[in-house]
Amino acid sequence: MIAIRSNLQAALLTIVAGMADAVGYISLGGIFAANMTAGIAVAEGQYALAGRRFMPLIAFFLGALLARLLLRLLRKPSAPLLLEAALLALAGFVTLGTEAELMVVSLAIGLQASAITHFGGSAVSTVVVTSTLARMADATLDRLSPAPGRHLPSIAKPSLLALTWLGYLLGALTGALLVAAMPWPLLVPACLLVIVVTTL
Repeated sequence: MIAIRSNLQAALLTIVAGMADAVGYISLGGIFAANMTAGIAVAEGQYALAGRRFMPLIAFFLGALLARLLLRLLRKPSAPLLLEAALLALAGFVTLGTEAELMVVSLAIGLQASAITHFGGSAVSTVVVTSTLARMADATLDRLSPAPGRHLPSIAKPSLLALTWLGYLLGALTGALLVAAMPWPLLVPACLLVIVVTTL
């Protein structure tokens, strides 16, 4: 039962991240908290734009820092996740301007990145899916062809990794559909976060 609840939490959190990234990307100028967008702007010689694209990374970092502080003080992931839900709802309801909304969404996702990092004893990211794909490759090879006598770092179960990767994909798809279907698409991931908190 604990494993099912843990897997559900991981899946819901990756759905939230996928939705927030998709809504942010579509609604907030094709940018999300990734160093790639800042690097492209630098390569194109658009330094002012690079600075603006670097700011979401700083907001993400500050969100992760704040989550870690809240975990130290309160020892429960519910506080950073509820704060994330509030920030997503704020970005969904209040018109702050594109850049400010992007900063709020990046801060919110940074909170999630550090709020919960282990599910059923396995470390899994719920906001960065490319590393999840790499860990899926590691786990698949280790399952298909174990390396006897070699002490490699343990990997999360392939089923959990696949679940989180698919959750992010489903979240991104749903987020894109929500942008077209409703005026406040970030309310859906905010509500999902409240559901996750009730399962902690």
